[in-house]
Amino acid sequence: AAMVQKYQSPVRVYKHPFELIMAAYERRFPTCPLIPMFVASDTVNEYKSEDEAIHVIERRCKLDIDAPRLLKKIAGVDYVYFVQKNSLNRRERTLHIEAYNETFSNRVIINEHCCYTVHPDNEDWTCFEQSASLDIKSFFGFESTVEKIAMKQYTSNIKKGKEIIEYYLKQLEEEGITFVPRWTPPVACKLESSTSHTRRPVSPAINIPDSATKEGLNNKEILNTSSSPSEPTAGTPDDKLDADYIKRYLGDLTPMQESCLIRLRQWLQETHKGKIPKDEHILRFLRARDFNIDKAREILCQSLTWRKQHQVDYILDTWNPPQVLQDYYAGGWHHHDKDGRPLYVLRLGQMDTKGLVRALGEEALLRYVLSINEEGLRRCEENTKVFGRPISSWTCLVDLEGLNMRHLWRPGVKALLRIIEVVEANYPETLGRLLILRAPRVFPVLWTLVSPFIDDNTRKKFLIYAGNDYQGPGGLLDYIDKEIIPDFLGGECMCEVPEGGLVPKSLYRTAEELENEDIKLWTETIYQSASVFKGAPHEVLIQIVDASSVITWDFDVCKGDIVFNIFHSKRAPQPPKKDTLGAHSITSPGGNNVQLIDKVWQLGRDYSMVESPLICKEGESVQGSHVTRWPGFYILQWKFHSMPACATTNLPRVDDVLASLQVSSHKCKVMYYTEVIGSEDFRGSMTSLESSHSGFSQLSAATTSSSQSHSSSMISR
Repeated sequence: AAMVQKYQSPVRVYKHPFELIMAAYERRFPTCPLIPMFVASDTVNEYKSEDEAIHVIERRCKLDIDAPRLLKKIAGVDYVYFVQKNSLNRRERTLHIEAYNETFSNRVIINEHCCYTVHPDNEDWTCFEQSASLDIKSFFGFESTVEKIAMKQYTSNIKKGKEIIEYYLKQLEEEGITFVPRWTPPVACKLESSTSHTRRPVSPAINIPDSATKEGLNNKEILNTSSSPSEPTAGTPDDKLDADYIKRYLGDLTPMQESCLIRLRQWLQETHKGKIPKDEHILRFLRARDFNIDKAREILCQSLTWRKQHQVDYILDTWNPPQVLQDYYAGGWHHHDKDGRPLYVLRLGQMDTKGLVRALGEEALLRYVLSINEEGLRRCEENTKVFGRPISSWTCLVDLEGLNMRHLWRPGVKALLRIIEVVEANYPETLGRLLILRAPRVFPVLWTLVSPFIDDNTRKKFLIYAGNDYQGPGGLLDYIDKEIIPDFLGGECMCEVPEGGLVPKSLYRTAEELENEDIKLWTETIYQSASVFKGAPHEVLIQIVDASSVITWDFDVCKGDIVFNIFHSKRAPQPPKKDTLGAHSITSPGGNNVQLIDKVWQLGRDYSMVESPLICKEGESVQGSHVTRWPGFYILQWKFHSMPACATTNLPRVDDVLASLQVSSHKCKVMYYTEVIGSEDFRGSMTSLESSHSGFSQLSAATTSSSQSHSSSMISR
């Protein structure tokens, strides 16, 4: 199997003019003591233009790769040869470097592009960028070993690149060379051409528009194949990350980590329609997946879709937490820890989780936790500015004093697990440290139950103190300054966090009220809600004119189990009569419930099924798509799923009897969203849909068969 590794560097800025950097760069040849593996280089080809503005030089470089003796023996070589072609343009003040391997070129393909250009905002500074690809076709069965060696050698050389230039700059300075004049055209030229040229180097920006128009058409291809990232047009400099910015705001990253960040960011800029997340947030998703770019992209896209659906970007500005939360939710931000991380204090033991869930419903609770996380992201940014170093996570102090069996109430634990799940999925790598204080005797039992659900990386950040141990050595003082230890922990700092306490039962609301409340929060999204009853499915009509369109759907089963069907009919169903709600109008005040399929229609004669029925359980999120084969009318149907009676006996099971006694069990709720994509936008849009929903079934233009629905529990359970 061929493996392709790609590398893209940040922009490195040298605060020296281009000509001086070139003088330093030239000193690397024919050999360079700072790169021990660079044994020798010979010039194979050379070309100079008459006016000396253009200088192209091709060298054959001999490298002594640091590889195990055995591997060299198997490969039968001691040295590896590369061809390096340098094209210097003194008029434009650019140097383009291209390198590829000559040794083993049929087994391994290595390509590298580097370029030195003038800084767009300061013509006395120089920018450097490089990109490379490594494709190992075969290597005597040692492909992965060779890949590791190559990557290791390459990344260590990337680090050296800057040191080498700086070393030779210093050498030049010691020899008294601190200025190299710019190229000027030979005086013999006609006057007007010389004036037009002498002006050009002074303002290099002039060159950019004309190359940009040339590149404009195939700019996309350049970016996608990344065959030529050295093109200055491949992205405006504002879009690029420079090495100093990364160090200051994002931290010390290895070259490959920087490359992953740059490539993922570039991919988002090209394909993502909405708001692009901040660099530090993209980096969190990469860290959460050990810098596996594909896995990180998948979870990041899911999270971006989720943010859009739930309008999370606006939560801090638009949502006011209900008074109950402000009074009884015993958590809040409190200064910062010794590492400068924002500190969140949660007095979980004092908090009536059951009361909060009963008075608010888990939606409002989840929304509150989201607003806390959004605030956390904002505080990290703030602290990064204040402390002058990257701070990307916060510390959470949880006080369990007062924890009791009430906290183990099932719906409360379920709400908690759901909240943890949503937070882990959308705010990865934000928890820097979790200090659990005053853990009661029952806690170890609880901990063994919960800990398997917590990600390993996260678990390493937990510190648990029983009783008053937090006051002893290795305790709280190691992590938090004495001045800000809260009063309730025996410190001297007034802590504004609410005390918690029992939520009065008078504030409890019925399941029905909560249900309506939940929908209120949900309807801020693009979804429609529908009720489904026994004998009364909900149906949606989609008219298709162009045969190969794509119908896409995305729905959440909020309550009950349903069967999802999609039908095709050549003739239009009758418009739904208003009184279809007749029988149910009492039970469903706001329920949207429409039947389109006429009772007299027969399946197979009047309409046909185009996808096999899909049973969807309560709490599931389902996304899918169907490529239409014929024009006409398509009907999406959500139907009540009745449990078959127990197979072994004809007696009804106790559960079934109980279920049928509850009226509400005959009512299901669905939140749905559908969209039709025309065949002309088909390919492009489908791929963007696929990338933003891992759930979308892999669709190629060729597929017309069904079975493309795909259920995934993305935001579910």
